[in-house]
Amino acid sequence: MNTEPKPPIDVKQAEARFDALAAGFANARAEIGRTIIGQEHVIDLALVALLAGGHALVVGLPGLAKTRLVKTLGTVLGLDTRRIQFTPDLVPSDILGAEVLEQSREGDRAFRFIEGPVFTQLLMADEINRASPRTQSALLEAMQERQVSVAGAARALPRPFHVLATQNPIEQEGTYPLPEAQLDRFLLQIDIDFPALADERAILVATTGADEPVPEAMLKATDLIEAQTLLTHMPVPEGVVDAILRAVRSLRPGPENPGLMWGPGPRGGQALITAARARAFLQGRAVPLLEDVAALLQPALGHRVQLGFAARSEGRTVAELIRTIESGLE
Repeated sequence: MNTEPKPPIDVKQAEARFDALAAGFANARAEIGRTIIGQEHVIDLALVALLAGGHALVVGLPGLAKTRLVKTLGTVLGLDTRRIQFTPDLVPSDILGAEVLEQSREGDRAFRFIEGPVFTQLLMADEINRASPRTQSALLEAMQERQVSVAGAARALPRPFHVLATQNPIEQEGTYPLPEAQLDRFLLQIDIDFPALADERAILVATTGADEPVPEAMLKATDLIEAQTLLTHMPVPEGVVDAILRAVRSLRPGPENPGLMWGPGPRGGQALITAARARAFLQGRAVPLLEDVAALLQPALGHRVQLGFAARSEGRTVAELIRTIESGLE
């Protein structure tokens, strides 16, 4: 979660800007939908993650438009976007940058820092689980602190800064599971499934002709920052906070959950609150409701829960646990 101090905000001005920004993001969502066909739920979750100031892990088989989604988001939202293709031979300096020794014409030598691709507003970590755990962990400080430390010096990253990482299912050959600490840094995990028949037909027609849709910029980075600031001031009803606490605490190991190896910490509750605000904003509401929490339980908490071997051998799944909690919110 972003721990940077929030700038002050004028309440009257915030109320005046809320509708305008909500309309702007509605237009942006429609523009993204012209390129990413039939994945409205995925688009909404990606926008929720960015509006909430967090990062997202996009999981799906090859060919389901994961990379295309990230590129389109960067274009439509007006964000400086860079891509890192994660491979087994990637090292941390390929991500963060490094100091190089340079010699001037006078013969003086000095170190100069060359920024890595992490110095951007929207970082696409493509196939992040194909790199070694050591290289994956290079993003931990950047995702949490919005800075990187190289050669003993801390260097701030641009604002806004978001990581949208794509991942192939871990059952595929040549992949490494992400460390638990890094999974917890992702606000949401967004699972992409195969498109419906009608949507797949539309994809085939739209992407194989001469007039393939090209996304256009609808917003600027400053609009995203302003919306993020507004959302930190959105009130959250006590009933919604209580429901989030019950959901998070019911997914932790204990006598009532003997099959769990680990569960969500306080960061899971923070993710639900900030994401519920963002979802309400996209729906044109100024207050999050229980329906927002229910819709976000799986994306916000699913990757923060791990079942033990015995529970998995019995056929239990994290999705079933979360569905049970979700039914209690309705």
